[in-house]
Amino acid sequence: MKKLAIAVAAVALLAGACSANDEASTSPSSGGPAVPSPAGSSATGTLTVFAAASLTESFNELGKEFEAAHPGVTVKFDYEGSSALVQKLDNGAKADVFASADQANMDKAVQGGVIDGQPTVFATNKLAIAVAKGNPKGIKTFADLNKAGLTVVVCAQQVPCGSATKKVEDNTHVTLKPASEETDVKQVLAKVQSGDADAGLVYVTDATSAADKVDKVDFPESSGAINNYPIAVVKDAPQAALAKEFNDFVLGAQGKAELTKIGFGPAQ
Repeated sequence: MKKLAIAVAAVALLAGACSANDEASTSPSSGGPAVPSPAGSSATGTLTVFAAASLTESFNELGKEFEAAHPGVTVKFDYEGSSALVQKLDNGAKADVFASADQANMDKAVQGGVIDGQPTVFATNKLAIAVAKGNPKGIKTFADLNKAGLTVVVCAQQVPCGSATKKVEDNTHVTLKPASEETDVKQVLAKVQSGDADAGLVYVTDATSAADKVDKVDFPESSGAINNYPIAVVKDAPQAALAKEFNDFVLGAQGKAELTKIGFGPAQ
């Protein structure tokens, strides 16, 4: 009996040693398979995005979602007219991503050698007329913007919303007489909101996002002046890896969902 007990104990010790060796072989220190790390980039720091002013609401939300998926990353946005942003890049301003409200300004950035790779269109947009709540001036058509006594504001022609306005004017043979030409679409919207203007030509998305402050008047001629929105990584981006991830994020399902919420159309 004594010999049997010793034998059983020896077997138990051997089994325990084998078990310990098996566990050790699966640990990272032993060269075995490691525990999977969380998905996503390990990069940290500030990602700087130059984006057209009309992207403010959508990109602010996408920035929050991107930060949540990338702990340690802060997304910093510079929203202005696309032409002003291209000028900044040409002058050496540092940014990681550029999103334009039209193809023409993105083409200028590419020609200026400040873009890395091929830009991709991620959304479309078109014009609408922003008016005071209740539309007290009774504006129903694009031609109505030439009614006597109306104060109308538009974007300057070098800005995408301004070039779209000029295209509608050319197509309809209606030449507007604006009280002012603003450097980006948000400034046009602000003048309507403040009462400094009776009407302003903005994007559908801007009027939709400010629906509690202005009413939106759609007009069919806007379909003849659709703006494509391209996005690209900036050349020599300080955060090149994160820039590529944000670019893909905007082009992906989450980006499309957020943009669609306020009326951006699909890429064409």
